[in-house]
Parts: sequence; C-alpha cells; structure tokens
Amino acid sequence: MSTTTNAATVGTLDVADARLHYEVRGHGPLVVLVGAPMGAAAFAPLADLLAADHTVLTTDPRGTGRSPMADPGRDSTPELRAADLSRLVAHLDAGPAAVLGSSGGAVSALAMAQAHPDQVHTVIAHEPPLTELLDDREQRRAATEDMIATYLGGDVTGAWERFFTHANIVMPDGAIEQMFGGERDPQQVADERHWFAHEMRPTVRWEPDLDLLRGSRARIVVGIGEDSTGQVCDLTSTALATALGIEPTSFPGGHIGFVDDPAAFVVRLRSVLAGS
Repeated sequence: MSTTTNAATVGTLDVADARLHYEVRGHGPLVVLVGAPMGAAAFAPLADLLAADHTVLTTDPRGTGRSPMADPGRDSTPELRAADLSRLVAHLDAGPAAVLGSSGGAVSALAMAQAHPDQVHTVIAHEPPLTELLDDREQRRAATEDMIATYLGGDVTGAWERFFTHANIVMPDGAIEQMFGGERDPQQVADERHWFAHEMRPTVRWEPDLDLLRGSRARIVVGIGEDSTGQVCDLTSTALATALGIEPTSFPGGHIGFVDDPAAFVVRLRSVLAGS
C-alpha cells in the first residue's frame, strides 16, 4: 500500500512479523538512509536534498514509530533489520543500493552487506556503536546493562544520564531533565522503551564478520562526525576502520550531523557517493 505526499511516496510493506513504514523520494540511483532507533522523519530533510538526483528510501525500523511488530516483546536485532532493508529494496526493485546507516542504522547496514551482498554496492557506516570492538568491552557491557536496568526500573532521566556519560557526550545543565522529564509524546515514550528493552543490547553487542566485510564486493566507508572526537562512537568507528584496514571518512557535525545541518552533510555525502 502506498500514498503520495508533496515530498514523498509513503507506503507500508507487510513482512512475516512486522509492518514496515517506508518513504520514497526523487529519481535516480537508489540511496537508503536508515537509523536505529531513529526513523524516517529524522532523515526527511537530508532525503529531500538528496532526492534532487537520487531515489531515496527511508524507513521506520521495526518496532519504532509507524513500523509495528506482531510481537512487541521480540528483540530488534541487526540481522532482522537488515532483512527488512533487503525486503524493502526488493520491493522497490531499484537496487543495488548505496546505504547510509547512522548509529544503530550503521550496524543494520553492515549486517545487510554481510547477509545480502547482491543488494548493496556501498555501505556508509556513520558512527556504528560497536562496543565489542573496544578493549574495554566488558566494562561497556556492564554499562549497557546498567542503563537498561535503570530505565526498566522506572528511572528514565537516570538512564539517559548514564547513556550520555557512557557515550562521553556532555549535555548542558538541566538538558536531560528538560528532554526526558515531564509530559512527553506517547509514541516517543514507546519508541524509547523499545530501544532500551529490545534494541540497544543486540545492537551494541553485535560483532561484524571482519573477514567477510574485508572481502565484500560492496565498498565499505566508515564515517565519523567532525565534532565526535573522544565520544564512544568515535572510538568504535575508529576501531572498525582499523580492523578493516581503511581510513575513516570525516562528516560534518557530530553523531546526528545529518539532523543538525543536513545541507552541510549532503555535500559530504554526495562526494562520498561519487567515490571521492
């Protein structure tokens, strides 16, 4: 099922255990923009810019936003999200694709390159939180479990405080309480709970098949935000690039540079897509 808005064709695709919301913009070579837990709305400004000369696919990952799961208690693993992306690309019959994944979406994109190599010619893994690649992985696992337990125990702001501390992201005084305390949108709360309960652990604990990625027919690009120096995703992305024997690629902004300044981000993205 699909409908057309001023900016995008909006559709849903039923799979065995979920209904996937997706949006398509523009014409030209296919580029997939994907996050986790971020959904299609976060990528819309970037997608609008890129759609001038590309077909751009965005989606809400399973269990988030407008992509409900048949079993809401099932974990959202990178392999399941990669299979969803594969189904969407096949549904559009427009591949192989370039896939820009950010954060957990970068993990989804890497999993897609491993499991569905015929559908991907380029993967741009922007700041994947692959903490299993770090030397202090055991401490990172414990920190993840502490964040999850804190959230599920009802201390929402405490969980986010732990998250930002673990990520080495400095927040202004009072910002966490302002963002995550008080009245909030019910869908935002549901998405947040799904991420803590069913998406964070399988995402950060995922281990890439480095030999498979090194030998992949897809071009693998590891992106790091210029403003992310010292943050956990800078460390994990650097570790991934080193393990793959490639140099990381700098992108404007920080972890969500594509949200903060999509006009600057798309310039760099276009040059990467062009192979420069």
